[in-house]
Amino acid sequence: MSNPFTTTSKRPYLLRAIHEWLCDNDLTSHVLVDAEYPGVDVPWDFVENGQIVLNISPTAVSNFSADNEGLSFSARFGGVPTGIYVPVNAVVAIFARENNSEGMVFPPVEPPFQPDPDPNDDPPSPQPPTLRVVK
Repeated sequence: MSNPFTTTSKRPYLLRAIHEWLCDNDLTSHVLVDAEYPGVDVPWDFVENGQIVLNISPTAVSNFSADNEGLSFSARFGGVPTGIYVPVNAVVAIFARENNSEGMVFPPVEPPFQPDPDPNDDPPSPQPPTLRVVK
């Protein structure tokens, strides 16, 4: 039985709602992303100080999807189509390019614990390929 006092995060719902509101009001929707958050897939050539600003307006992206886990879409960087994925917890803010005051800033979320690899563990040695005769 689940705990009746736990709820899902509001962040993905707020992101979708603000994005839709900005688009409905002909404002250009942007997100500020913590590019160092685990799972973020963005072009590192455009990351500054560990962050990247992404234009997520309908005229700038294709195949936009925003679910409870993350934002995904395709955008052009330097003329090259690039697949982007941003976990919702990596979004620092969503705002309108036109005035920077329409939007919302989100509190930071600690990434899930990922243990450091044990330096005493040797990586498994690759097995040489084997051939067998098939008749």
